[in-house]
Amino acid sequence: VQLQASGGGLVQSGGSLRLSCAASGSTWSSYVMGWFRQAPGKEREFVTYISRSGGTTSYADSVTGRFTISRDNAKNTVYLQMNSLKPEDTAVYYCAADKEFGGVRPSEYDYWGQGTQVTVSS
Repeated sequence: VQLQASGGGLVQSGGSLRLSCAASGSTWSSYVMGWFRQAPGKEREFVTYISRSGGTTSYADSVTGRFTISRDNAKNTVYLQMNSLKPEDTAVYYCAADKEFGGVRPSEYDYWGQGTQVTVSS
């Protein structure tokens, strides 16, 4: 499966952005989908994931209540709605796909998109 992330940009603190990740492949709905982020000089960190059906989600504590993941299997797309953005949310955001169970570690994912830059100004 190939993943293409988009929707990043520059936003002021308190603002919102919606990221999209479009996937190719007829079996995309069989993948657990996740979002990770990586700030300069830091390791890639878990943000959120969503189950195949969309019925189960998990979030990092740092984004709980502000970010929402969703998926549209008919459009082969997963979304990340980011509200109340903070400067510490600044990072390159990556979408990822896993054939099995997903999880919070990057090593648990099989496929990665190219990343989209999110910059939050104070």
